[in-house]
Amino acid sequence: MLYAVLCDFYEKIERTTSRTLMTEYLVELFKSTPPNLIDKVIYLTQGKLHPDYLGLPELGVAEKLAIKAISRAYGFSEGEIDAKLKELGDLGLAAEFYCSRKRQVSLFPHPLTVERVYKDLDRIARASGEGSQQLKLSILAGLLVDATPKEARYLIRTVLGALRLGIADMTILDALAITYAKSKEARSKVEYAYNITSDLGYIARILATEGLEGLKKVKVEVGRPIRVMLAERLSSPTEILNKIGGKGAAEYKYDGERVQAHKRGDEIVLFSRRLENITAQYPDVCQYLREGLLAEEAIVEGEVVAVNVDTGEMLPFQELMHRRRKYDIEKVMKELPVTLFLFDILYVNGESLLMKPYLERRNMLKKYVRESEHLKIAEAKIIDDPKELEKFFEEAVEKGCEGLVVKSIAPNSIYRAGAREWLWIKYKRDYKSEMVDTVDLVVVGAYAGKGRRAGTYGALLMAAYDDKEDVFKTVCKVGTGFTDAELASLPDKLAPYKIDHKHPRVVAMKEIAPDYWFTPALVAEILGAEITLSPVHTCGWGEIKPDAGLAIRFPRFIRWRDDKSPEQATTEKELIEMYRSQLKKIS
Repeated sequence: MLYAVLCDFYEKIERTTSRTLMTEYLVELFKSTPPNLIDKVIYLTQGKLHPDYLGLPELGVAEKLAIKAISRAYGFSEGEIDAKLKELGDLGLAAEFYCSRKRQVSLFPHPLTVERVYKDLDRIARASGEGSQQLKLSILAGLLVDATPKEARYLIRTVLGALRLGIADMTILDALAITYAKSKEARSKVEYAYNITSDLGYIARILATEGLEGLKKVKVEVGRPIRVMLAERLSSPTEILNKIGGKGAAEYKYDGERVQAHKRGDEIVLFSRRLENITAQYPDVCQYLREGLLAEEAIVEGEVVAVNVDTGEMLPFQELMHRRRKYDIEKVMKELPVTLFLFDILYVNGESLLMKPYLERRNMLKKYVRESEHLKIAEAKIIDDPKELEKFFEEAVEKGCEGLVVKSIAPNSIYRAGAREWLWIKYKRDYKSEMVDTVDLVVVGAYAGKGRRAGTYGALLMAAYDDKEDVFKTVCKVGTGFTDAELASLPDKLAPYKIDHKHPRVVAMKEIAPDYWFTPALVAEILGAEITLSPVHTCGWGEIKPDAGLAIRFPRFIRWRDDKSPEQATTEKELIEMYRSQLKKIS
């Protein structure tokens, strides 16, 4: 398959702001892709080489090295290329410009194929040690020599991690269902297979070679992370219990990092909420699981919580983030010990437990976990009285937790991988007229800084996630709460996601006109004074009043939530519930 075919589709997709049209282009692309290449085409289109959970080296070529490669391939000086980059603001466009004017022509050009591009990019990603930079330079320059101008544009964007096509996983799932099952109605079966494997390329390869029938053989496996189940949110103990049938299991909601642990013998692998391999950050947690998780094979979920080495008290999430490092792990383990609180078991000794009800899974967890000082089962209690739920909540907060997650104990209380369901309901704070709980919002735009903030961004445009439509709806601009260092770092932090138009998954009114738009990718924790009606923000539009949405008044930046994907941000539904709760408290 020629790489030029892929680039033609990239150009079409990049130019559209319609998700429907984007899906149609993907269907056309998948139909023209040989079955044995569909996985590689999907990974490349996602701007990666492998599913994240494998922890394999991914592309991350430095801009300077890419400039050297363009210089070597096309015979222009690095200074000329750097000047063109400053003019165009996109090294991919600079590569396209110089490729069309190259001073060196290959005597025996070889048209690029997807196979060669993927193989060479993988070699670049895996190159390490002495001489690796020269090897990367040689491979990339070799690809550029044989590239057309358009191919050069997308090659450079790919190696820099700046492809930015704006294609969400859910759009790819729609396209796969239409391509290989002839109907979007099959989407649920395709999505389930993806939810239990977290690998779009793998699922696509099965669909392309075996069709829908092949998905029946897709099972939960140790080593392949399951996409996490998420909770809805309510603010009243009575509402929560009514929503789950009058009785539920209230579990402490620990202020830590959610992990999914996979065990096979003595081998332990830890995945983050975003399903990235974080095993190296927690060697102590791995040892606790080797000693205390009694099954030969198992997949369990829990929260890693930082603990005060002097008092044994639980510490807030911010402290735990000091463990997110590559070096001096042994030292920081002693300074900042952790405890793993397990709350679910999803697989044990060859059997998937996803379709088992909550209480059965909880009993299995107790059966296979031997608790110790640093490995515990999450505190939980069966409750049917709102007053008792409120008391248990206060107890959890007093002990350093964020609040509770109240879980259904009904026969249908299965583990719904990848879904946000009313089977689990977060109860974090009692919402009064003021907004006392934080929300997690996604950066979708920015406004140019002025005065002291000249050269950086003055404020960020934030959005909530609409999980029904798979889009992001604006809810506030945040410009306070940042330290000087955080403000100064904003342009670099947001640079990989910068685009020149509103992203197709962002819903914003024309009155909202940021100076810069971004692909929805970064999540920040925000605290505001209250939630109010808004004539310009699209979050919750028409839900409270026909001509109004919701806005967060006086928002303040608290911290980045790098552990959350944009689809795990606070939802539009949650903000609507929070607003309605405020009204009840005021009235």
